Amino acid sequence: MQRSRDPVEQAEDRRGDGTVDLYDISTWEPRSAVDLLAYTLYSTVRYGLRALVLLTAIAITVSLLISPAAIVLEDPFVAIFFGLSVVPAGLLATYIWYADITTSEPLGLLVVTFLLAVLFATFAALINSLSQVALGFGSGVLFFYLIVGPVEETVKLLAVYVFAYRSSSFTAVIDGAVYGAVAGLGFAAIENAIYISRVIGEASPEVNLFVTASGIATVRALAGPGHVIYSAIAGYYLGLAKFNREYAGPIVLKGLLVAAFVHGTYNVTVGIVPQFLAGLLPVGYGVAFVGYVIGYDVTVGYYLYRKLARYRDAYLTLSDDGADTPRPELTEFEPPQR
Repeated sequence: MQRSRDPVEQAEDRRGDGTVDLYDISTWEPRSAVDLLAYTLYSTVRYGLRALVLLTAIAITVSLLISPAAIVLEDPFVAIFFGLSVVPAGLLATYIWYADITTSEPLGLLVVTFLLAVLFATFAALINSLSQVALGFGSGVLFFYLIVGPVEETVKLLAVYVFAYRSSSFTAVIDGAVYGAVAGLGFAAIENAIYISRVIGEASPEVNLFVTASGIATVRALAGPGHVIYSAIAGYYLGLAKFNREYAGPIVLKGLLVAAFVHGTYNVTVGIVPQFLAGLLPVGYGVAFVGYVIGYDVTVGYYLYRKLARYRDAYLTLSDDGADTPRPELTEFEPPQR
């Protein structure tokens, strides 16, 4: 985005001889001791706050992963269930990556986004817990729509915004969906690890470990794709905002509202609809639960699919060489722009 220029600087540009020093008149760069002091203090606070937030996220993440790590050390076999629980979400994120017809995103940026989502997920866990204490309830329609949905979708979007979004490799609207999907995968990974370890830790010693672990891993495997879909939707709108700066705020907010709404709706209905279906149809609760979750994800996923498909169709229609050109590969990791 081109820097706006003061009338004095514009006049100097028209003259074109560069003889007038406009420092501290209409332009500025660090020159004096006071300039350097101000620049150094600002940079220290700016990057210091970022480092503080990152260190805090790491500390919370480590504390939350103590229990899963202890369980894995006690029985390494459990780690298999941690991995299996994210397979469906991983496959869906891979599909969204493949749907990006423009460029293949650098592996480094994808990994960073995944790790940031893992770290930022801990902020969501903290906020959700504090909200339960402050509001006096930890479930219900209002809690899921006003707290869980908005908070979790916001932290996943932040995992995209703080690094990938500002990278020079973020070159298309659809890139937002790709990085959003990866952020959803990272969020699902740590959430699954925490849930699985909690259920195993609270299970009675008489209960078979395999039965307990496989049961909760199956439930978490079904929940994972939802995180990918919701954050890919929000990420798509983040990408749209990057290329429509005039309306960036409303566009990002629209994406968050849609993602938070479908997320909250899932949380509200997943405990009700399967029971209703099991009573209405000649199926058990387990079948009704799996059917409903898959049906819900397919319905919301189709909304995302249509956006990706429309983008792909427009790209192929408007590109001079369209489908005959293989999508370019970005092999170098490019740092974010300030």
